[in-house]
Amino acid sequence: MPTIENLDNKIKEILPKNGPAIEEVKKYIKKYSKEKIVIKCGGRVLLDPDLFNNFINDITTLKKLGLAPIVVHGGGPRIKKKLDELNIETKFIMGLRVTNEKIIKVVEDVMTEFNKEIVEALTKKLCKAKSITVKENNAIYVEQKNAELGYVGKPTNIDDKLIKNLIKEDFIPVISPMGLDEKKQTYNINADTAAGALARSLKSRRLMLMTDVEGVYDKNKKLISEINSVEAEKMIYDETISEGMIPKIRTCIKAVNNGVRGVVIIDGRRPHSILFELFSDKGAGTLIRK
Repeated sequence: MPTIENLDNKIKEILPKNGPAIEEVKKYIKKYSKEKIVIKCGGRVLLDPDLFNNFINDITTLKKLGLAPIVVHGGGPRIKKKLDELNIETKFIMGLRVTNEKIIKVVEDVMTEFNKEIVEALTKKLCKAKSITVKENNAIYVEQKNAELGYVGKPTNIDDKLIKNLIKEDFIPVISPMGLDEKKQTYNINADTAAGALARSLKSRRLMLMTDVEGVYDKNKKLISEINSVEAEKMIYDETISEGMIPKIRTCIKAVNNGVRGVVIIDGRRPHSILFELFSDKGAGTLIRK
């Protein structure tokens, strides 16, 4: 891992050509050195090979610049594709998939497969990465969210030690958003919720939620670069924030009120949005602070 002193020489070869300016990066490297950054990838990043490669490159860059990225991946689009292939019908309640015994098996298979793909892609870039799944080394413990949703879990406890030990051993933890209850039953977890629970438990410096939108918009559909948790609550109340963005913002508010320094909603479709958010004055997306 490069030290701050010899970073100047390395920075050019580490940074992508169309990434943030080197002068700005140097300003922020000290700030984030060894800091835990929880990054949830979802949306089109999971389906589009170019966006996926961009994402892998950005995570690799963070690691090489001396940060401690922790990846949480979604799987919605892939799960839908698999269920369609198997002719299994599903319904959603408040944006969450009702999950029965048949569906939870499909979810687990899809998530495990995708988790391995991320680990392999990072390994190819010479970054050590380790799968955290319910099968291999579970880190998230849950209780059932409600009976109507079936096998959908709500995190109750995180195995911090497991994750911190992996970081100490220089691995990037790649976490599947699934967990076990006290009877060792497998549950699906909304990926934003899982990422939020991990960020709070680890008191990470940043939680980044990658989506298919630029960030949070005001009433005039203009991007808001920064808001605090009180303003965010007001925007839910007056319906400026609506539908699928509500659970995301609730996750953000809960995180910043429980030890996470800042949460950002960023556009996974924009090249190097992770790097621009962390290493440029302008940032990317919407930053939410306490």
